[in-house]
Amino acid sequence: MTAFVLVSGPFTGGWVWEETAARLREAGAAAYPVNLTGMTAGDGRAEEGATATAGGRRPDGEAPEDGVAAGRTPAAPEVDLETHVEDVVRAIDRAGADGHGPVVLVGHDYGIHPVLGAADRRPERCARVVYLDAGMPADGDPASAFVPDPSALARADGGTTPVPAPTGAGWARWGSTEGLTEENLARLDRLAVPQPVRTLTQPLRLTADPSERPMTGVLCTANGGSISMVEMLVASGPPRFRALAGPDVGFFELPTGHWPMLSTPGPLAGVLLRAAAGEGVRLRLPDSASATDGGGSFLLDVPERPRRRRSRVDLHLPDAEGPRPAVVFVHGGPVDPDQRPTPRDTPFLLGHGRHAAGLGLVGATLDHRLHGLADYVRAADDLAEAVDLVRADPRVDPDRIALWFFSAGGLLAADWLAAPPPWLRCVALSYPVLAPLPDWRAVEERFRPTDRVTAASPPVVLTRAEREHPGFQATVDRFLAVAEGAGAEVERIDVPAARHGFELLDHTAETRSAVRRAARSVRARLTG
Repeated sequence: MTAFVLVSGPFTGGWVWEETAARLREAGAAAYPVNLTGMTAGDGRAEEGATATAGGRRPDGEAPEDGVAAGRTPAAPEVDLETHVEDVVRAIDRAGADGHGPVVLVGHDYGIHPVLGAADRRPERCARVVYLDAGMPADGDPASAFVPDPSALARADGGTTPVPAPTGAGWARWGSTEGLTEENLARLDRLAVPQPVRTLTQPLRLTADPSERPMTGVLCTANGGSISMVEMLVASGPPRFRALAGPDVGFFELPTGHWPMLSTPGPLAGVLLRAAAGEGVRLRLPDSASATDGGGSFLLDVPERPRRRRSRVDLHLPDAEGPRPAVVFVHGGPVDPDQRPTPRDTPFLLGHGRHAAGLGLVGATLDHRLHGLADYVRAADDLAEAVDLVRADPRVDPDRIALWFFSAGGLLAADWLAAPPPWLRCVALSYPVLAPLPDWRAVEERFRPTDRVTAASPPVVLTRAEREHPGFQATVDRFLAVAEGAGAEVERIDVPAARHGFELLDHTAETRSAVRRAARSVRARLTG
């Protein structure tokens, strides 16, 4: 008999799993919904503290009943992530005492943090970890790094006041509510409790890499997740995502919002049973190297040019006298901080920098510190510093500068589109992300080019890959609609059959032509 330990996201307790647990039991499995400490106080369902039983009943054997908001009391300030890790460990031990072998641990949203902590404590008792519409925290990551509503954390006074539970329409700030009925939402309002703030701010401590054990990702497509997005991360994201192409890693999609245990409990139970059996879509590493790991070759045969390194910026110099216009190339990410070579030494940026120099421009490449989705502010500061350094160089015409953004680096274009300095003659965007995706919760609202393009923005040269990830393409479509309405100047270059990062992945006549055309357009705006 397969045994599942079910751990819910913020503000909720074991009650949220009732229908899913019932379906699992009907299929012959055991289900242990966990009431994390502090998440059941005052709701009438269980005594405060962790309880988990195969039948979803309280320790006294009585079936739990829906509680009411009245009389709800917050958890003690000392309740933290370690408290919840211990809760899940006790649930695992309870399953063992009931005669079950290794269990399947299911973590929804915040619940993946105590799940991973417990799996680290009881590795021999963990058959598989299921990430249910959850992030991928690593050692040292607090759950606050994945919180979709940072303003709620800011209201937690000095780290002692619990984070208030959302109500009504406020639930949508914590994840898509698509598929939830009015009854579901009313139940969330009635039974939700404040989240102990230290459960979100205390770093997760692990002794082993979570990716080394069997795992399954269940992605709720209405909340922005999809298997195609994971495929893109495996192909062109930081190296750490390559573990998602492992032989014991599978993926499923559910066409619903962020609370599938309420909106689609039956299909969710079916997916969990299949995950326990080791099923799921398997991904594979791409045949070609990605744009972020330094492998592969640039699609154009460009000769080396003199290169000068200053701080985190390299200048590729043209064969020309006097100060020349410059284009600053801004890579995407997130990029692993330990990646070697760093982006400016990869064939990708070396190729673009040399190509620009061959056109008579100074090609400036930089390493910015976008190592995670919470790092956009730091990356923006790195970019601003790099631009100042480039403009101050005597080989550069400081009044003729272009910025060229790639992939998720496109979010860094927001400030420059909203308030362009007079010397910024052009912004180029190649297969960009132009608004944070729904589950990119750590990205500040400031980095949303879709909302910041105006008629006063500099001319834009936009290159689109036909085989772009749908989520990314949706942000580009929104950007184009806003730009057209505002009267902004946008030149579109569409590349048939091309993939995201095509400079290293797709060496075709069409992709070569697109890179040349975009570079010529940028040069024309810098020299005209």
